[in-house]
Amino acid sequence: MDTSIHRITRGACFSGGGEARLRGYNPGGGHNRAGFHSEFAGRKSGQPEGFTLSSQEGNQVSLKDFYGKWVVLYFYPKDFTSGCTIEAHNFQRDQAEYAKRGIVILGVSVDSVDSHKQFCSKEGLNFKLLADTDKTVSAAYGSLMNLGVVKIAARHTFIINPEGKIVRVYSSVDPNKHSEEVLAAFDELQKQSGDGAK
Repeated sequence: MDTSIHRITRGACFSGGGEARLRGYNPGGGHNRAGFHSEFAGRKSGQPEGFTLSSQEGNQVSLKDFYGKWVVLYFYPKDFTSGCTIEAHNFQRDQAEYAKRGIVILGVSVDSVDSHKQFCSKEGLNFKLLADTDKTVSAAYGSLMNLGVVKIAARHTFIINPEGKIVRVYSSVDPNKHSEEVLAAFDELQKQSGDGAK
């Protein structure tokens, strides 16, 4: 059994070949910082697509598992590459800060479970990396880009609040500064939430 198989859990229908398709998904064109074409949907807020993907341990992980928690869902191009390694290292470095704030980090790329396992082992990563090997989830989040003839995940990040809503989207990410940027954004969002409750 291929443990990297996943399913979209909201608004999905399945073709005879078992490929997940999304109803009502109409990605707009866009470009990332490096100029590669991507299908960024321009999601600024709203309901994220549900999914189930395999982690580096081979376990099935669903977005719905984290309802009630803050989630940082970040898409990145490829394991072992320099920018992706820096970005992952910084998320790992700041794990205590994320844990203190009750934030879950989920990384997604189109790499395999085995690649994620090796990447986590080599780089000392203990948060979850999810294998989107058929690229359906990356496409659903408008985070699939063309690199020549190959499609890989674009470097996009989505902050999802405990009510399951996307409240912040990053479509232009500097791997060197992104973790600090996300923590600062979370503190701002928390303050806004607190002010709104008064």
